[in-house]
Amino acid sequence: MSQLIGNAIFGQSGGPTSVINASAAGVFIEALKHSDCIPKVFGAAHGIKGILEETFYDMGQEDPHELELMKTTPSSALGSVRYKLADASADDTDYKRLLEVFKKYNIRYFFYNGGNDSMDTCNKISKFMQKSGYECRVMGVPKTIDNDLYGTDHCPGFSSAAKYLATSTMEVYLDARVYDTGMITVLECMGRNAGWLTAATALAAYKGQGPDLIYLPEVPFDLDKMVEDVKRIYAQTGKVIIAVSEGVKTKEGKYIPELVGEVATDAFGHKQMGGTASVLANYLKEKTGSKVRGIEFSLLQRCAAHLGSKSDVEEAYGSGAEAVKKALDGCTDYMIGIKRVSSQPYQTEYVLVPLSDVANTEKTVPREWINEEGNFVNDKFIEYALPLIAEDSVLPKEDGLPRFCHLKKVQATV
Repeated sequence: MSQLIGNAIFGQSGGPTSVINASAAGVFIEALKHSDCIPKVFGAAHGIKGILEETFYDMGQEDPHELELMKTTPSSALGSVRYKLADASADDTDYKRLLEVFKKYNIRYFFYNGGNDSMDTCNKISKFMQKSGYECRVMGVPKTIDNDLYGTDHCPGFSSAAKYLATSTMEVYLDARVYDTGMITVLECMGRNAGWLTAATALAAYKGQGPDLIYLPEVPFDLDKMVEDVKRIYAQTGKVIIAVSEGVKTKEGKYIPELVGEVATDAFGHKQMGGTASVLANYLKEKTGSKVRGIEFSLLQRCAAHLGSKSDVEEAYGSGAEAVKKALDGCTDYMIGIKRVSSQPYQTEYVLVPLSDVANTEKTVPREWINEEGNFVNDKFIEYALPLIAEDSVLPKEDGLPRFCHLKKVQATV
């Protein structure tokens, strides 16, 4: 394919992770090496919205050391967004505006970092640019702690979040056994339709200090059966720890918070999660009369760079860099995926996954990795997840605290 000369832009979308900026660093550092093909590299403020509003930054003006520090800086340094593009066939207003901005700034390379909805956005933009006859190479860079993207063994962000959840669960386990009185603890982990994160608490159980029960969205949730499970274990030990996905649903299709009230929706029409642990804790207290504590890990599980996985940081960075390399080679309309070559020793390689296959397709925990009762996972999950958390990411520090990146964010010009 012929050489394509033009500027590049990168955006972040959806929920942040502890390694989303590592992917950004991969894109920026690699793209800046190729000034012969990519004269300018831009970073969009708040994802696709920043491009629509012409709010993006000239990343060539940043201190190279600060770009390196992005590798171990959590959250979205450029700002994220949840903005849904309509189907172009129904309303092409945003697409025409994007094309206008791309032409104005000679943007020929578009990289978008996110999860399911973000890959859908990426796919829609790619198809519109092709239909419009505007040559622009579009590449998706995977990201989501939910680990539910199709076509990749695991998603950048998941390994670090899993490491945090497993570690924190072990700590809670010890704390919950301090007193000689009984207690039930409910741990709520993120995960709308896929239970990968909640399943990660089984790594704590693998070390003998984890939950007694694990409930995932892949199996319909039965309140009565949960109470039965809890009472049985409590009668034996006087202590029970439950790990539950925020997105578990009853057989009638209701999320747990919906059992006590209305639940708001986001821009994509998804019901907003959170509150499952609180609802279940109150319910169990009523049913058992025991001391019950609900813990929602909330944002902590996705921004805990201090407990990051080394391979997660490296793969997130590599995914961003690989997207640039493949685009320069002529590829477009793909997401970078991670293929596991070996678990022992742990080895991976990058693969190309068509955006049309990824868009809005969710990868869930295989049913055969969940026990028959639907209240725990088996060794197949442990074998899958354990290599992902084996080594630690090391954060640069100043005065004993993390040294995160500080970007100048110089406004881009034509």
